[in-house]
Amino acid sequence: MDAAQEYVDAIAPEHRPLFDRVSGLIMEVCPEAIPTLSYGMPTYRVGKRRLHVGAWQHGISIYGWGRDRDGGFSSRHPSLVSGRGTIRLRSQDAAEVTDDELRDLVRAALEA
Repeated sequence: MDAAQEYVDAIAPEHRPLFDRVSGLIMEVCPEAIPTLSYGMPTYRVGKRRLHVGAWQHGISIYGWGRDRDGGFSSRHPSLVSGRGTIRLRSQDAAEVTDDELRDLVRAALEA
């Protein structure tokens, strides 16, 4: 088993559906994305662009998107932005974010 899969398998059961949702949308939008482990968390790479998705005690965090490459996500959900280039998506807040919004974020972050 590779390190990325070990990470995913260790995600708390209450946050795993959210991780799977985000990961599935990333692979739907960018099927050419190469999932690896970087900075200790799953990272999806397309060319030189990367999007990191990590689990934490309250949900998942998405890193590496940049304010100019977020598909308008941070302006629609400013309360979910934590620090520079970080989205903290709590499992209980996930219903407020549509799949289309996450797809737009992924496109803006990973597509050239």
